[in-house]
Amino acid sequence: MSNSLTCDVVVVGAGMVGAATALYAARAGLSAVLVDRGPVAGGTTGSGEGNLLVSDKEPGPELELALLSGRLWADLAAEPGVGESVEYEAKGGLVVASAPAGLAALEELAAAQRSAGVRAESVGPDQLHDLEPYLAHGLAGGVLYPQDAQVMPTLAAARLVRLARTAGASLRTGRTVTDVLRTASGAVRGVRTSHGDIYAPAVVNAAGTWGGELAALAGVSLPVLPRRGFVLVTEPLPRRVRHKVYAADYVADVASDSAALQTSPVVEGTAAGPVLIGASRERVGFDRSFSLPVTRELAAGATRLFPFLAEVRAMRAYLGFRPYMPDHLPAVGPDARVPGLFHACGHEGAGIGLATGTGHLIAQVLAGGTPDLDLAPFRPDRFPDADADADAGGAGGAPASDPASASASEGFCP
Repeated sequence: MSNSLTCDVVVVGAGMVGAATALYAARAGLSAVLVDRGPVAGGTTGSGEGNLLVSDKEPGPELELALLSGRLWADLAAEPGVGESVEYEAKGGLVVASAPAGLAALEELAAAQRSAGVRAESVGPDQLHDLEPYLAHGLAGGVLYPQDAQVMPTLAAARLVRLARTAGASLRTGRTVTDVLRTASGAVRGVRTSHGDIYAPAVVNAAGTWGGELAALAGVSLPVLPRRGFVLVTEPLPRRVRHKVYAADYVADVASDSAALQTSPVVEGTAAGPVLIGASRERVGFDRSFSLPVTRELAAGATRLFPFLAEVRAMRAYLGFRPYMPDHLPAVGPDARVPGLFHACGHEGAGIGLATGTGHLIAQVLAGGTPDLDLAPFRPDRFPDADADADAGGAGGAPASDPASASASEGFCP
């Protein structure tokens, strides 16, 4: 065992949310240690598309967090060298409807979003090809969301970690967290890792899909479940897809509670040239099996939106596990059940976009300030059966990760 370290806060999980939390904590003057059993962005972050979206969120707490996060992402991208290094693109999102009924529902959502501060511009069918020349013909119309943006997630997480270290934070990778240390009164006093104990009066659970397991080490329950998704990556192309483009039913899939497979076409170009194609959602535990039927559905949906893709080669496919929560809101803030325990996980597929706002809010509370947003909707103990689950020995119903998934998770390893 190495010598123990002493700091103000231990952040468990070096994905995007953990990186952002360490960054804002360090910039708030706190000494922070970022711990992960694997490398930076080795879990869900490394399997993401890098979306920074407001378009797919209904008015409410998550949209407020997305708007705050978008402003913070723009601020970071404006810092010298940051925007280019993370491939930040404020390219906007275009949501399209194939039929008048779908367009009416989309316009209704856009009207509600505008009242909450979202810029949403109606696009008629004759205007769609001005925005996306290669888009399929015959669509009913759409809505343009100029605030949607994108980063390259692994590059962005690495850059945020670098900024955090510049501000004074420390990084400890390859260290498995095996316990959350607590005082006789039950308050947090640090974590135990495979390389020794790290003492701190605050621990932030940024373990993503494995956040329920880390919570269980502290004696509480957090109902985080894995929701698997696939992404197809094409060969590099000249830029033909200018925005993030997706079908209107994607919003419904995001909000669905169903464990069954759901797919809706999402297509976006990247600065490096390949086109990314999603999106699928299904709750199958930590099953990492490749599914040819799912990837075929993704390809079929993409070619319906952009027929030219039928002649383009898919070079690879990858999968990841979104940290799903039953009410589709992340757990953000202090856990009233364990003094000193904070949670910053459960963002499902929005973790990249919501990371900056989450880290900023956690840092404000850690520093003794008042957070910019009301954290009550994100309370970690808001689920009525949480204590019962903990007493039953579970981690909020989350299945334990298998050996294959353990090497790819963020922060925690059983």
